[in-house]
Amino acid sequence: MFWKIMMIAIFFIVTFGIGIYYRKSAKNSSDFMLGGRNVGPWLSAFAYGTTYFSATVFVGYAGQFGWTFGVSAVWVGIGNALIGSLLAWMLLGRRTRIMTKWTNSSTMPNFFEQRYNSRGLKLFSSLIIVIFLVPYSASVYKGLSEIFARTFNIDFIWCIIGMAVLTGAFVIAGGYMGTAVNTFIQGIIMLVGMALVIAGVLRANGGLQGSFEALSKFRSDAMPEFDGVYVSLLGTSPIDLISVFILTSLGTLGLPQMVSKFYAIKNEKAIRTGTIISTVFATVIAGGSYFIGAFARLFWDKGEPVFDLLVPNMISKALPDAMIGLVLLMVLSASISSLAALALTAGSTFIVDLVQSVKKEKLEPKKEVLAVKAVCGIFILVSVIVAVIPNSLITALMGLSWGALAGAFLGPFIYGLFWKKTTTAACLASMIFGVGFVTANQIFHFLSPSMAGSVAMLASLVIVPVVSLFTPRLDAGYVDKIFACMEEKVIAPAKDVLEEN
Repeated sequence: MFWKIMMIAIFFIVTFGIGIYYRKSAKNSSDFMLGGRNVGPWLSAFAYGTTYFSATVFVGYAGQFGWTFGVSAVWVGIGNALIGSLLAWMLLGRRTRIMTKWTNSSTMPNFFEQRYNSRGLKLFSSLIIVIFLVPYSASVYKGLSEIFARTFNIDFIWCIIGMAVLTGAFVIAGGYMGTAVNTFIQGIIMLVGMALVIAGVLRANGGLQGSFEALSKFRSDAMPEFDGVYVSLLGTSPIDLISVFILTSLGTLGLPQMVSKFYAIKNEKAIRTGTIISTVFATVIAGGSYFIGAFARLFWDKGEPVFDLLVPNMISKALPDAMIGLVLLMVLSASISSLAALALTAGSTFIVDLVQSVKKEKLEPKKEVLAVKAVCGIFILVSVIVAVIPNSLITALMGLSWGALAGAFLGPFIYGLFWKKTTTAACLASMIFGVGFVTANQIFHFLSPSMAGSVAMLASLVIVPVVSLFTPRLDAGYVDKIFACMEEKVIAPAKDVLEEN
């Protein structure tokens, strides 16, 4: 217990120290929210990866879907790496950086306003972000606190409050750059911690072969005639597996807290290098999380599973105390990074896109930064209140948030970057359907949260082009000015670009 406490204490001190060090670098809202658009490849890649993966994935999703699908849940991790990271960086990285700088957009709603010449679209998308980031943030607090409460035998609520204080302190102090530097350190801790967890879980059951043999002896109630279903390629329910694959992989291309990482990238080299680093990071963290989650059955002996307790229970039984301390740092690192990004996104959206749009006089730079910090604190408080609601599953909270946000924004954002004929009405239709469908499902439960979110995302990719064909287009001259940034001439080294004769 002494070493666990010491590790956590050192982590807190380093985190606070970095936040305080970078507090003076945020002179205006652009510095506070985007680090002056001067963030290098390693910081950008780790900021993206640590925002992507948190205790929600490691504790909630890995536990529930590892239990449900077995080893086939690893497909979700592969999807996170290839679609959620590799494709996202290749498809959106450069174009997002170019177009958001050209339009002077620091948030997703701000980009929608500039791209579609619609203040109403900005206000509506801002409300969606501020509302639906709350359940996602709450799910992270819940997952993080479950494992800390079990390890330190502290009341769950006090764990949530402690995590909230830490998140607020280093986000409010350091802004984007303080967060980015912290996420780099935290990302390294996550990689080391994941390696230790995988080794410990497999060793507890006789290595890789022994673990597979032990898991193959379990039978599924849904498929009692199928021997070894939990070590099969597609598991117990391929359709449900695909829905989780889509929700957690494709969804990142439309989440404001994820795509905002591309706004801050420094240059072309940062994009190329960041793509590789981010994909490798996702492969290890996401693939490893779902892989170990598959073996939760080997450690659970308490009857009906409590999904949010499966991974904490497995870690406490599979690892010695010294290693548990490092794993706690891994989960803490993953979660604090995600929580910081969520608070920063919500705070900047509320002040820059809602308050500044309503006020006739714009806030001074210093007052604007203070206002964003204040809203970050309020957002954290509201998230904590939602997190302590009893009987709320981590995966349900996250599914609601990801489904609504990505279902609303996936089509408008991607088509807005690439297709000149995208209309304002089509974007509004996508946002209304995405939020409406996922919210209706939350009330009437006609689909699982992951299935509803996946349907909303795929629908967004169809609604936007179809509605655009039948609704009034934006002025061609205005759209041409927006896309003129893609034709702007830049100077590049000969080793990167061949000179035209």
